[in-house]
Amino acid sequence: MTDLRMPRAGRRRAGRAWAALAALLLPAALVPADASASAAVALPAATVLPAAPPDAVAGDWAWPVGAPIRVLEPFRRPATRYSAGHRGIDVAATAGDPVMAAGTGVVHFAGAVAGRDVVSIDHGDGVISAIEPVTAVVAEGDVVRRGEPIGAVSAGGHCTGTCVHFGVRVDGEYVSPFLYLGGVPRAVLLPLAG
Repeated sequence: MTDLRMPRAGRRRAGRAWAALAALLLPAALVPADASASAAVALPAATVLPAAPPDAVAGDWAWPVGAPIRVLEPFRRPATRYSAGHRGIDVAATAGDPVMAAGTGVVHFAGAVAGRDVVSIDHGDGVISAIEPVTAVVAEGDVVRRGEPIGAVSAGGHCTGTCVHFGVRVDGEYVSPFLYLGGVPRAVLLPLAG
């Protein structure tokens, strides 16, 4: 819960502290899904996701792709701004699948960056989400609401028609998207093929 008496800068610092904690806890808790597996990634029963940072409205965001949700690659915070890491999450998706706005905001950018199609949304208070590869049906300046279509999965980057990369920045610093999505959806156990 956000303490409205705390200045915005203090809430942002607190949000970054939560993001740092999540960066330490979430990568160890997530088990990347095998591309051929049909079950969603699940958190072990003993794992508790940290609460969303004060700037986040936990649970107010929706997954940018439809169910079933399979996280193929978790967020891994880089040691420094320029170090290796994974500055978002990769979620299974197929070329042509619809992509929706995770949260309400204004389209910050829609176009190609380094050979891949990207859509970024400014959610206010320094929070920007970006998803790729996406062939946009929106343009810079468009207002989008949570769950509204913003494009379709395309190809490019490290997701070659099998996933989308979803990242979130707060004041320019990457944080785990799970802080805004409310965690990984509950796994559905399927019988073994045999």
